[in-house]
Amino acid sequence: MIKIGLGYDLHTLVPSRKLMLGGIEIPFELGEAGHSDGDVLLHAITDALLGASGLGDIGEFYPPSDDKWKNADSKDLLRYAWDKIRNDGWKLENIDCVINIEKPKILTYRKEIIKSISNILGCDENQVFVKAKTGEKIGEIGKNQAVAAWSVCLLSK
Repeated sequence: MIKIGLGYDLHTLVPSRKLMLGGIEIPFELGEAGHSDGDVLLHAITDALLGASGLGDIGEFYPPSDDKWKNADSKDLLRYAWDKIRNDGWKLENIDCVINIEKPKILTYRKEIIKSISNILGCDENQVFVKAKTGEKIGEIGKNQAVAAWSVCLLSK
């Protein structure tokens, strides 16, 4: 059996927060506002994996109303969800991701982000791909007010 999953997340960019993408800190004057560390990419990946496996979604696993998850490290959230998914018999085939952010440019961090994600999931780096797009100065992304991420995954059992 094979299943695909789609994940999406969006966070406002604000001063005095870290910009976390794929489990690494990207140097920038703005960071994600969020209940956890706000890593939109890891949140999108977590939702894609949970959706493909049929085990739930990130809001069910980690409700923002629960103070237990306040400032949580998204790497730990993804790791916990992935352990549940693997224990249910699923195997990762691949993940493909898009980060939508105006600034900073992500290309120079891509290899580090891919390595971080593959380390969290315990998979080969060639099973993960990440690319970035700008908002072309249009809308909340283009005006550097927000960052979004999409992820699609393929699981097999």
